[in-house]
Amino acid sequence: MTLAAEPPVPVTRPADGIPEVVRTPAALTAAIDALAAGSGPLGVDTERAHGFRYWPKAYLIQLRRAGAGTVLIDPVAFEGDADRADFSAAAARLGDVEWILHAASQDLPCLAEVQLLPHRLFDTELAGRLLGLPRVSLGALVEQGLGKSLAKEHSAADWSRRPLPEAWLSYAALDVELLADLRDWIAGEVDAAGKTEWAKQEFAHLVEHAADQPVPRAEPWRRVSGLHGVRTSRGLAVVREVWRTRDEIAQRLDKAPGRILNDRAIAGLGAAVDAAKTADIDRPALRRIDGFNWRQAARFESSWIAALQRVSAMSASDYPARRAASEDIPHPKGWARNRPEAAARWERVRPAVNALAEEHTVPPENLLSPDALRRLAWQPPEPLTEESVDAALAAADVRPWQRELVVPVVTPLLSD
Repeated sequence: MTLAAEPPVPVTRPADGIPEVVRTPAALTAAIDALAAGSGPLGVDTERAHGFRYWPKAYLIQLRRAGAGTVLIDPVAFEGDADRADFSAAAARLGDVEWILHAASQDLPCLAEVQLLPHRLFDTELAGRLLGLPRVSLGALVEQGLGKSLAKEHSAADWSRRPLPEAWLSYAALDVELLADLRDWIAGEVDAAGKTEWAKQEFAHLVEHAADQPVPRAEPWRRVSGLHGVRTSRGLAVVREVWRTRDEIAQRLDKAPGRILNDRAIAGLGAAVDAAKTADIDRPALRRIDGFNWRQAARFESSWIAALQRVSAMSASDYPARRAASEDIPHPKGWARNRPEAAARWERVRPAVNALAEEHTVPPENLLSPDALRRLAWQPPEPLTEESVDAALAAADVRPWQRELVVPVVTPLLSD
């Protein structure tokens, strides 16, 4: 793999122009008919409104296939009174076609929501990771593989906006225009590196789990940035109650939570309660905490006060624990004190897996997930054999190619 000697050629507008956005059943049927009659793989992408909306759904779906051109679908136009859009019929028509996505794990959840899922796929971003490329964004791979450059100025736009500006639609169409060419280039590189079977297994795994529901966190409020500044259980109770209140409001309004009230304000309120040694914070005091005087946050001042009042009415036994309850194995940084034999195993297997990843030019996390490695070090299977380690990793959904490389290396290092 060599970088192009010439500067990349900017691609600023779709070769076929900007297609009309599909917003009616008749237009959708015609578009799917055209795509089904096309040839080769199907390029697929979505645009979401992360940072603007609460729900991570697709606000635009882009499809492209040779002989059919590019199709832009507005899923919002197909939503019923109570249901999301359902494109399962379209998926069935295109079920035998390989779909090309870039960073499929980002797009598949919102495609699953509208029942538009592949039977086969090729992920150009994941292929780049398997090659050990230092930059695997769509723009970086297009530059390296095709000698072209794509503008990315609308990647963080509010795609829930209607009507969508023409410049945004042009950007969206370009995101799928070069996917087939990119797939051909990077598939050749993967094959030359002897990693085609790796890629097949990874892509099959993505398809198998495409419709999986995310596992909710037990205490998502503990991810509030700045929480380290809250020192007491009472302060943590305030953070929890205000976070939950914000989340309910954000869901109801379908707005990103940070646009209602930012994390810094929530943590700041928890710290203020620590300092005051009471949750009886009145409105003037609340407004003096940075963030609560924002126009959006001020709209819900009564809700924040109600959350504080709920904490005031709690007994200490209702407060959350100072530290998160460990539902599973703890972080390795604490093993040396509480489980030294596991810490010793961790110190042996982690560098060995990192070295193995470097040897095969693949990121360590793509060779073996950190969670799977931690579980092995925390509690190796008994009796300890290559077969038992292989079985343990298989149960953790580790792919065969990964186990073939990792098991012989880590098994002897797990012995005490």
